Amino acid sequence: MKKLFMMMSIIATLIIAGCSSSSSGGGKDGEVTLTAWAWNVNVGALNDAVKEYQKEHPNVKLKVEDIGRLDVYDKLSTGLAAGGVGLPDIVLVEDDRIQGYVQAFPQGFLDLSEKGFGDHKDKFPSFKNDLAQVDGKYFAMPFDAGPGGMFYRRSLFEEAGVKAEDIETWDDFLEAGKKIKEKTGSYAMPLDMFKDDPTFRMMLNQQGVFYYDKDGNIDLTSPEAVKAMEMQKKFADADLIKNVDGWNGVVSSTVDGSVATIPFGAWYYGTIIDQAKDTSGDWGVFKLPAFEEGGNRASNLGGSSWMIPAASENADAAYDFMEYFATDKDTQIMAMEDYGLFPSLNTVYDSEVFKSEDEFFGGQKIWELFAEEMKDVPTAYYTKDYSVALDEAIKAQADTFNGTDPEKALKAAAKRLEDRTERKAN
Repeated sequence: MKKLFMMMSIIATLIIAGCSSSSSGGGKDGEVTLTAWAWNVNVGALNDAVKEYQKEHPNVKLKVEDIGRLDVYDKLSTGLAAGGVGLPDIVLVEDDRIQGYVQAFPQGFLDLSEKGFGDHKDKFPSFKNDLAQVDGKYFAMPFDAGPGGMFYRRSLFEEAGVKAEDIETWDDFLEAGKKIKEKTGSYAMPLDMFKDDPTFRMMLNQQGVFYYDKDGNIDLTSPEAVKAMEMQKKFADADLIKNVDGWNGVVSSTVDGSVATIPFGAWYYGTIIDQAKDTSGDWGVFKLPAFEEGGNRASNLGGSSWMIPAASENADAAYDFMEYFATDKDTQIMAMEDYGLFPSLNTVYDSEVFKSEDEFFGGQKIWELFAEEMKDVPTAYYTKDYSVALDEAIKAQADTFNGTDPEKALKAAAKRLEDRTERKAN
């Protein structure tokens, strides 16, 4: 009986020791293995960054799981609902989802302000700071951004006698689009007219409005929103929008030259050079047109940040590595040059890469152009009900393209959004 008791004591001790080792995330000689969830090119950027970080922190290892964008959100939501079970130490989250996650799970993420991340505030543009905070506290570290631009085919513009530098307003672009269509047969721009609204979102953003205002009220009926929807209708009525089928449709129209411009975030650069390799030198970029002469031409579409789940048992190590990743100039330049991830870190904008000419884009300094607009991008307020508003905005867009007056279509969308979210419309 005494031997049995001793054996049981030893087993219990081993189990406790094992649990202790597992919960701390540590290993031999204080080794820490961090886990991260990300997708696509972000995985490579993390893996390359940790190699440099390990030169000063050899005890830190990183295991990045590439599980796909939507799978990340499914697993993250499930883990948060279960109190943090199965979550990683680091997770990539798109900017339009940060506010929603923190509002839905207020105890789910590490308060980065308590760790001192607020000291880096001046290193990022105001809109990225706004999106990374909830109630004045940082819950995310800004990463890539999507400053907006009009990617255009130089040969099509030249054939039509159109100069990109002469396009300052949307009305200018409308007239240019008519010339291009008449002379070349190419449309002004692509759009999945009944399933997505990226151009509308950029139009709202550049005017300093969005689906919701700063207080979370529905803002779809603002004069700016009506103006944006009316402008899209002008392009549709002139048959200048090529109705495409989702992402693949945008890409194919980019490659075959059936559209002269593609209004998108800076990240679309990577798609062009990858999918349209034989068009090198035939591309250029100009800023999104303004709604009135001298108006704001800065906008953003897309972008993401890094968050640390509060359940992380390696929170200090995770914070230290991600603070390095988010604020180290060389790391952010690597992420852009090697993976096409446009940095939010404004201390890199005076680096040589932002002053260099891009051969694929006819020798234009496109990165300088994108960097210049970052400081002027207004904040888009997404809230936790962003996906519902996106759905209703797309319906309003579809109704407009089907003949409904833009103002009426937006009012109807705002009313439906009130019913679905219990928010009030302005």
